[in-house]
Amino acid sequence: MTTMSGALTVPAHYRGREGTANGGWVAGTVASLLPMGATVEVALRAPVPVERTLRVERAAGADGAERVRLYGGEAGGGVLAEAWEIGERPQPPPFVPAEEAEEAGRAFPGRGEHPMPGCFVCGHRAPGEGLRVHPGPTGRPGEFAALWRVHPELAEWSATLPLSHVWGALDCPTGWPHLTAGGYALLGRLTARVRRSVFTGALYVVVARQEARDGCELYASAALYETGGALVAAGRALWIEVAPPAADSGWTVSVTG
Repeated sequence: MTTMSGALTVPAHYRGREGTANGGWVAGTVASLLPMGATVEVALRAPVPVERTLRVERAAGADGAERVRLYGGEAGGGVLAEAWEIGERPQPPPFVPAEEAEEAGRAFPGRGEHPMPGCFVCGHRAPGEGLRVHPGPTGRPGEFAALWRVHPELAEWSATLPLSHVWGALDCPTGWPHLTAGGYALLGRLTARVRRSVFTGALYVVVARQEARDGCELYASAALYETGGALVAAGRALWIEVAPPAADSGWTVSVTG
């Protein structure tokens, strides 16, 4: 039985690659319709277009558990994203001290050539126009980190970031440990639990780590920490290696260890 339905239009401001929404932002948006504090898993079934009216529904299944589904707006439009609550909590990668995270971020591999330069989370956006989460290698195998300052304009009318933005901050960092110049991958699934609010003007440490590879499936974990080491949010991601679109720069995906 459907318990909620409505319309959603993703502004182009929240894009990942051109014409489609950032996967983490979409995941956080649909996850926000489930109970706060829960661990939520979101499967991205198809690219979510920007600037189009889509349909979102929250419904209880036969087992009573609620799921949120995002559909294409046209009649019979397929499922673009689906979210549900799970019991298992994602295991965060270990904390990285703020000074070390800041140093790692200076080596962000997308600082020059970038596969999605307009990405809301990790692209070349002006301060306040994007999250600007730019992780780089720490020197430990498969581990990336960044020191992230949350620009006050990102929250608009609030002192805290919406879940869509927090999930976004867990999204892109999990892709970069797998990427080297020459390949391309897209987010397929993101699981997260947000424990604390993220405040504008504050500094946070973002850590991401490669976990595994199975064919074209790439697995990684991520965490958002306060600079003192308190865990704010943790997530795990599945990325799918795909051929790069002709309009984008060529990148490849690799796993070390």
